[in-house]
This record gives sequence, structure tokens and C-alpha cells, in this order.
Amino acid sequence: MAADSEPESEVFEITDFTTASEWERFISKVEEVLNDWKLIGNSLGKPLEKGIFTSGAWEEKSDEISFADFRFAVTHHYLVQESSDKEGKDELLEDAIPQSMQDLLCMNNDFPPRAHCLVRWYGLREFVVIAPAAHSDAVLSESKCSLLLSSVSIALGNTGCQVPLFVQIHHKWRRLYVGECQGPGVRTDFEMVHLRKVPNQYTHLSGLLDIFKSKIGCPLTPLPPVSIAIRFTYVLQDWQQYFWPQQPPDIDALVGGEVGGLEFGKLPFGACEDPISELHLATTWPHLTEGIIVDNDVYSDLDPIQAPHWSVRVRKADNPQCLLGDFVSEFFKICRRKESTDEILGRSPFEEEGREITDITHALSKLTEPAPVPIHKLSVSNMVHTAKKKIQKHRGGEESPLNNDVLNTILLFLFPDAASEKPVDAAPSADHNKPLTESEEYNLYNQFKSAPSDSLTYKLALCLCMVNFYHGGLKGVAHLWQEFVLEMRFRWENNFLIPGLASGPPDLRCCLLHQKLQMLNCCIERKKARDEVKKTDNTTNTYPGNSGKIGDQLGSDNLKDTDKEKGEVGKSWDSWSDSEEEFFECLSDTEDLKGNGQESNKKGGPKDMVNLKPEGRLLQHGKLTLLHNGEPLYIPVTQEPAPMTEDLLEEQSEVLAKLGTSAEGAHLRARMQSACLLSDMESFKAANPGCSLEDFVRWYSPRDYIEEEVIDEKGNVVLKGELSARMKIPSNMWVEAWETAKPIPARRQRRLFDDTREAEKVLHYLAVQKPADLARHLLPCVIHAAVLKVKEEESLENISSVKKIIKQIISHSSKVLHFPNPEDKKLEEIILQISNVEATIARARSLKAKFGTEKCEQEEEKEDLERFVSCLLEQPEVLVIGAGQGHAGGIIHKLFVNAQKAATTGPPEDELKRMGSPEDRRQNSSDFPPPAGRELILRTTVPRPAPYSKALPQRMYSVLTKEDFRLAGAFSSDTSFF
Repeated sequence: MAADSEPESEVFEITDFTTASEWERFISKVEEVLNDWKLIGNSLGKPLEKGIFTSGAWEEKSDEISFADFRFAVTHHYLVQESSDKEGKDELLEDAIPQSMQDLLCMNNDFPPRAHCLVRWYGLREFVVIAPAAHSDAVLSESKCSLLLSSVSIALGNTGCQVPLFVQIHHKWRRLYVGECQGPGVRTDFEMVHLRKVPNQYTHLSGLLDIFKSKIGCPLTPLPPVSIAIRFTYVLQDWQQYFWPQQPPDIDALVGGEVGGLEFGKLPFGACEDPISELHLATTWPHLTEGIIVDNDVYSDLDPIQAPHWSVRVRKADNPQCLLGDFVSEFFKICRRKESTDEILGRSPFEEEGREITDITHALSKLTEPAPVPIHKLSVSNMVHTAKKKIQKHRGGEESPLNNDVLNTILLFLFPDAASEKPVDAAPSADHNKPLTESEEYNLYNQFKSAPSDSLTYKLALCLCMVNFYHGGLKGVAHLWQEFVLEMRFRWENNFLIPGLASGPPDLRCCLLHQKLQMLNCCIERKKARDEVKKTDNTTNTYPGNSGKIGDQLGSDNLKDTDKEKGEVGKSWDSWSDSEEEFFECLSDTEDLKGNGQESNKKGGPKDMVNLKPEGRLLQHGKLTLLHNGEPLYIPVTQEPAPMTEDLLEEQSEVLAKLGTSAEGAHLRARMQSACLLSDMESFKAANPGCSLEDFVRWYSPRDYIEEEVIDEKGNVVLKGELSARMKIPSNMWVEAWETAKPIPARRQRRLFDDTREAEKVLHYLAVQKPADLARHLLPCVIHAAVLKVKEEESLENISSVKKIIKQIISHSSKVLHFPNPEDKKLEEIILQISNVEATIARARSLKAKFGTEKCEQEEEKEDLERFVSCLLEQPEVLVIGAGQGHAGGIIHKLFVNAQKAATTGPPEDELKRMGSPEDRRQNSSDFPPPAGRELILRTTVPRPAPYSKALPQRMYSVLTKEDFRLAGAFSSDTSFF
């Protein structure tokens, strides 16, 4: 057994020397990613077109790998290009150098305005970066950097990948990369130097050429010429104040109406500060050769005015304060407040003298309670005015959030009819009746569910916005709203129509608050009409709705009998409400009835108890006659259906839905819905004594009366009519209603629309609105106004990109605002979009003012400048046509000259400090400041490392700014024999 067990123990002691280390696993993962992305072998693309790095589309793929427990992100950046058909040439070009090596020498895309830093430094169209995955992680030690670079080199060799592979080392903010690119028998090393302080010998071209040549270490003499591209960037920060035209609004002038002051109802617009903070001028010498120019520590040929290429970019101010954006966002903040109006304005003024009147909402019950006090002292208006006095007494004049001047100005703006001693009766505003020129403007309130731009609701939204921003914030809003509600009650009680509202029923396309105000106007109209009728009744004894109508024979001798028959149905049309506790204005009613009887007696109408006298006729219905007695068929005066706001409609539909599908529920639902039908039947019966259901149907629903031509006994063709099938259904609602309907003219029916009750409901609804509810209701109007303002301002500037954004804002807003209770986040997005558009327009104005587009005398020059300004807004960098000698170039030059003059007024020692090194002073000409950035690209093609090696591209990029110096070199060598 012992002998048997020996070989077994040997098996367990075998050491597997093939086990991969962490380093080998890491290399394997890198290779795996490169294989997955198919980055193997040589793929030559088309030569790079000019400007493709900025105009073309860049894409990237990412993956994650780890070295032990340290995670790395691998990212492939590449320019999207059409695949070129080079398959035939691949065999001939097997030893061709990799694409990226060829790109090192391409001059078409030097200094791209917007690109990845490695694209700017090396001119690559494709590369892979391995960087620490966590933002805080960094590869700091030199040994780790070397290990990573070795891994990259091995992975590239193993896979045959010809795409450059970079590793990010040191802290992320330093943007330090080292990398490698391998091809058949060739290799490029990408190296980098990053310093904070610049050695003096490297601040000019001659010093950088020395570094470049020594780094190449080319054994050839003389060295092939070095190609040079240079760009100097000059920054203009001191715009001088007069170039910014926007003045902040003068708050004191708002009320006084002075020139330049903001008017109520007009939104402010523009940025309070200059939205353009800096102008960057880049002067470029794209194709220079060593020896043509001199640039050393003593002298430089590089004069920016003489540079062949000028390009400009502007730096936008971060979040410039814009008036319109602030206005709307401040108003939106009210939506999040929880306080009620009373809490904001202090203790409710009605609590003070609870003994007298506890609450305005009990006004009606106070009026109806039996009281020893004479009724005129307890009228609603009396109570409101005492309440108003108490509010003023409670607050004290100086404590009032809105001062009287501002308040009066606003109220006069909202209610222009109040300027005359007696308010004007015209309810619809004058503008509203004009045909709207632009259908888009008309549809905008429809889309946003706001209110027409000439309506009271819209004006109120703008006034509240302004009060919130300039006159007392939330307290001011609460105060104005309280005054507005008091004004509404005053108008209801005194029969004064509300101005700035379209007549007719509430427009359901508008916001609910607008509908409520329209509903109140409907109530005022009805009440006013009734009151006027009473006056005429008392003087002329005529009936409402019938004077001057066709077929007005007002015999009412049968009234007493009719009243007995119909019982409570015949209640006065002038009664206050439909509730059970209904009371009557008895005096006027009895006089009314007495008057009618007397009048008919005077006329000598025969008292016929069988044949009812026709009442409430409007006009004859064509040639139609009643089927039974052949009398002409008259259209009756009918009650108008009750107007409804969307919340009432919703309430009604909920009640109807709750009745369920049972037979009883269905019957009850039908009865509720047929109130208007019953009223019309009663009016019809009163106007056409002796009529039948068929007669009513012929007028009310002609399709339900089917006529056929038949031959009678004598052989004549006659028309025979009958009710439709649905009208013949047993227990049909129409038949039931017809049987219960009494012949009562509209003026004596129970009102379908109880204006008193509805008006009180609306007034109560308005009174209980918190400022937050109010802001929610009116926000669509404010956004609507802001969009109109932005459109108006854009039309003056004509910026195509802004036009597109405004269309997007409108479509976005119409989706968000059309639904009740939109999300706050979506509303914030809309407000942010409006602010961004405002900032863009302000930038356009700023640039136009700076470049003086309005001062151009020649039309062609003006067009060129305007085109240049619009390009500056939309493109990252704009080429100046004619460079320093062109029209735009001359203006830019003048801007720099003025800034330099302003700067040189300082003390000379400060000036020397500001200019820094001797190099800065050497570069500084009187017209331009020292360049804020110097960029140079040096290129050549030389054999390395031996004279007989293949000639390969070498490139070095240098950038020098105030606190930063970077050299990025790509040095290629032939590896065939080394």
C-alpha cells in the first residue's frame, strides 16, 4: 500500500508554472477588448478633409477591465467616416505605415475649435484610452506607469492593432497621457511634458526647435526642414461699459410712468449684465518653414496684424441674470408656498369685531335670517365695504404691502372702465372683437390653456408677476388678489360687467380661473337683464323677452288656474335660487300678475278657460302648421342652457357616473339630463296651445319625424308623418317629459341657471384661493406671455437657431400645460428653455452693439457683419474674412486698441508686473496685449534611429499659457533592425 500511495502524493505536489499572474491577465483583457472592437490590422481611411474634426461626428465605445482590484475604463474614440474601398490596394500596401502615423503630418485640421485634447495635440482620427475608472483614482508612481505602458506595448504587439493606445497617468485634471502606436516594423511613442512654470528658453520658436531636433536625434546633416504652424490667442475682457445697451429697469419710474419705466402688462426683457464675458482672437500662421521667420528671446516677426488667418470665438457669461427668466421663475416659486392669503396678510380682519359680522361668506345667511334690523343695512355690498374699511384699519396705511399709488395704477390698468364715474357696460374688450391677424397667436392660448392676450386674466397674471418681483413679493400678491376679489363682488352686486372678457359661456379652452370670471360675467349679464325687465315691467307692464316679437298676444286670464295646476313649478322666474329655502320678491310678483290681468282686460280678451291663450312666442316657424288644428307653428322664447365651467362639468359627470347602470339609475340620469328639454317643452306648449308631441318633435328634432308620400282613398298623393322608432319606445323619456310638461312660458319657469347661486359660488371660489393656487392657475398665462415676448424680441434680431428653439418650447409647453397639475420638474424645464432663449437674444444684441452693425453705412458691409455675429452665436469658432485687413478684423483691432489704452493708464510698475516675463514684454505691441495662449506644431519626416532607417513622421505640439506649459511629442522610429 505504501508503494501504491507514493505516486499519488507526487501528483498533489505538482506545481503548475503556467498559472497567469495579475499582470498577464490584465494584458489578456486588453487584447480581448481590442479583438471585440475589431481594431486589428491596418485600415486606411480617406485623407482628412479640412475642418472635419469639428464638423464630423465623433463616437465612442467603453468597457471596463481591472488590474487586480484596480478598475480601468477603456474607451475607443473615433471619427465616423464612410468606409473607403481600398481592398484592392491592401496587398500592395502591406508594409504601409499605420493611418495614425500619416495623420500626424496632416495640416488640414490644426487647432480644431472643439475636439478631444488628444485630437488637438496629435491630430488623430482614432485612438483608445485606458484611464482609472473612478474619478478620484490616479496612477501616480513611476513604476506603475512603466508597467501600464509595457502592458499596452505587449497587447499591441500580440494583437497587431494599429490604433494608438494611450494610458492616462497622474491626476485627471493634468490630462497627462503616454501611449504607443505599432505598425509593421514601425513604432510611434507618444510622450508628454506638463509644467506649471515655463523655462525661459522655451517661450519662443527657436528654443522649441532646439528641443524638437535634440529629441529626434536624427543622424542626418543637414536636417530636413521643419514645417511649423503657429497660433497666438488674444483675450479681450475689458469691453468698456458703454458697449452694453441693457439698462436695469427703473423701479421708481414704474408708477410715475416716466420714460424708460416698465409699464404694467409688459414683461421686461434682456440681461442685467453683459452676457458675453470675453472675446478670444486666434491669429494663425498655418504653413511656415524653419528659416522663414525669426522668433527668439530678442525679436519676433510674429505680428498678429500680419497673420494670414484670424478666427474669433466668444466666451459666454455663466448664467447671466436675465430679467424675463427671473420674472417667470420668481412667480413659479409662489406655487410651492403653503400660506393662505389671511396668514400672509396677518390675522384675518374679520375676526376683530366678531360680534357684528363673523365672516363674509355668511353674508347671505345674515340677509335671510329674520332680524329686527331694517334689511337695507344688511345688504351684501354694505358688509363688503365695512370689511374693506376694517382691512385698511387693521393694516394701517404704512403697513400695507402695496402702496396706494401702485395699487391704483394696477386697478386702473385691469379695470379701465373704472376711470369714468360710472363703469361702462361693454363687457368684451375692444381688441377681442377685432379679427386676429395671426392664427398662430390665436391658437397659442388654446394650446397652452391660458387666456387670450387681451383678457383680464392675462393682464392680472402679468400684474401679479410684477407685484411679486418689484412690489412686496408674496405679501403684495396676496394684497392685490384680495383687492381683486373685492372688486369682483362689488361688480356683481352693482350689475357692472367685468371688462376684458369675451361674452358668452365660459371658454373651456382657457384656464379655470378665466372660466370662473366668465361665469361671473354670465351671472351679472342675467341679473342685469332681469333687473332691467323689472324696471320696464313696473313702468310699461310688458313681459321680458316678448316685447317687439312676432305673435305677442299676452293674455293671461288663465294664470290663476295654470298656477294651481302646476303647483310649485310655476315659481317666479325672478326668485333668488332653486334651493328649498326659496323666498320670493312677493311685491314685484303680485304687481306683475295684477298688471297682466288688468292689461288683458283692457284689451278685452275673452276669458276662455278651455282654450289657453298663447304666451311667449318668438316668431312663426316657416309655413309649418300644427297637426291637429292647422294653426301656424310658433317658435317659443326659451331659456338659455346653464353655462358650465370645466370643474362643474367634471362634477356633473362624476354624479351621473355614480348613478350606475341599473334601470333606476339610468332613469334618474335621464331625468337629470332632460331639465333643459322639459323647459323647452313647457315653453312650446305655452306658445302653441293645442299642440302635440309630434309638433314639438318637428321643430326640436326634425330627424325624429319621418314623412312618407302615400296615396289616400281618393287616389291623391299626400304626406303622412309619424314619429321615429326611438320616439315610440315604451316609457320613452320624451313622452314622459311631454306628459308632465305644463304650458308655462319661459319667463315663469323655474330658472335653469340660477345666477345668484352660481355667482356666490364663484365669489367664494375666488376668495378661498391661496397665492400658490393662484400662481398655478395663472402660470400658463405667464408662460404664454413670456413666449410671446421672446417671439417679439427674436423677430427684431432674426436668429434662425432661436426660431427653432421657440417652436420646440411651444410644442413642449402645449403638451405639459394642457393637462391639469403639471409636474414641477417639467415646468422648470420650460422656464429654463425660455431663459436660455432670452440669454441667446441678449448675446446677439451685445455682439451687434460691440461690432456696431447699426453704424455701417454700406449695406453689403452691414450684411457681412450681421452674418458674422450670427455665426459667432451658433459656431464654436468663426473665421474672420480678410483677417486683420477685413472690415470685421478692423473692428476687432479697434476693440483691442481701446482696451490697451484703458489698461496702460495704470502705474508703470503694475504694468510691468502684469506683463510678466521679458518674453511677454517682447511680444507686447502697443495694439495687442501679450497672447494668453501660444500654440505651435512642429512636423518633419526623418529616418530614426539610423541614417538608413525608414523616413517616418515626427511631430511636437507645444502650448504655453499663463500658468501652464505642455509639450506633446509623437516620435516614430523604425523597429526593423532595432
